Amino acid sequence: MPLIYMVVYYEAGLYADFGMQIYYTLAAIYGFLYWKFGRKKEQKEVPITHFPRRLILPALLVFFGIWGVLYLILIHATNSTVPVLDSFGNALSFIGMWALAKKYIEQWWIWFVVDIELAGLYVYKEIPFTAGLYAFYAVIAVAGYYKWRRSLPQPLRKEGSA
Repeated sequence: MPLIYMVVYYEAGLYADFGMQIYYTLAAIYGFLYWKFGRKKEQKEVPITHFPRRLILPALLVFFGIWGVLYLILIHATNSTVPVLDSFGNALSFIGMWALAKKYIEQWWIWFVVDIELAGLYVYKEIPFTAGLYAFYAVIAVAGYYKWRRSLPQPLRKEGSA
């Protein structure tokens, strides 16, 4: 699928999305290897946990840094007509893929934001099938959050959290 979307995004002038397909492939491989081999000996698999508070600021700084760099690349090295939105969704996707690989439950909310923003971008760029797909991904993100929340060990569940 990333190979197909490389062509779709390139032809639509969504160059950050084009490049993101390479990252998705590499991050998926990393995530698979981490989930498979990154556990402690007594664990059967890497557990679902919460995004550590100490990583929120660094993650935000990385997000804004990537967003800025991608934006500058898009305005100076491409003919992108949507550099702000193209770079935003992709910068946030970097954080989402990393959080997914670490099995942080909050990654689902990151993906919800990414999917809604990109669905709107794809409507604007007249790629309706992909826009519908990303709108569907947003629904999956909400369902995924609740599924992962049910599987969290009881002490990790926060009282009153949705």
